[in-house]
Amino acid sequence: MEQQKLGTFYGVGVGPGDPDLLTVKAIRTLEACPVLAAPQTASGEMTALNIAKQAANLEGKTLLPLHFTMSRDKAKQHQAHVEAAQAVRAYLEQGQDVAMAVLGDVSVYSTYCYLMDLLKDEFPCVMVPGVPAFCAVAARLGRSLTTMNSPLHILPGGGEGPGETLDLPGAKVLMKSGRNFPQVLDELEKRGLLEQAAMVENCGLPGERICPSLEEKPQSSGYFTTIIIP
Repeated sequence: MEQQKLGTFYGVGVGPGDPDLLTVKAIRTLEACPVLAAPQTASGEMTALNIAKQAANLEGKTLLPLHFTMSRDKAKQHQAHVEAAQAVRAYLEQGQDVAMAVLGDVSVYSTYCYLMDLLKDEFPCVMVPGVPAFCAVAARLGRSLTTMNSPLHILPGGGEGPGETLDLPGAKVLMKSGRNFPQVLDELEKRGLLEQAAMVENCGLPGERICPSLEEKPQSSGYFTTIIIP
């Protein structure tokens, strides 16, 4: 008896917000897959798919909302990943390819990778890279992130905060800093880095805000807040 073909699970980076930044490969992958998955917020928004719809023809696709918790409880996070992977698995077992749209690049702080780790032993998994948010932010600010011999550090802005990692040599990028923004500003101020640091909130999305300097301590509560410290 012929074994049924399994579906492939694609992770597709759709860039930070501007639909013009979707790659040709991302568009082709999204248009080829019959099932499109994406994180859905509590308010029902599927931001990654909304961006993709502006660049690709996604009519007639099966949409699969995935729900992830904002809790910092590791057990709750893992349970959400397991439940999302189970939802994707149902389609893969039927031989249907599933493309999961994620903001930015699929390898940088991406929920796809958690699901891929749960599914890769059973199904083919393919990552389609996208423009990382911090690269788009640097371009929006008109800043270089590196010189010939200087390192670049990509750091989480949430959780316990950047702490001593701000003392590393070279440029630093703080991703998703909105929830921790006051603490991050305090840490930058202690190190005399506020004037040098810059921020873009919601890069390429509605409500985009650019701050070339943080010296005036601007307010921010946006989840998609990226800070660059040269």
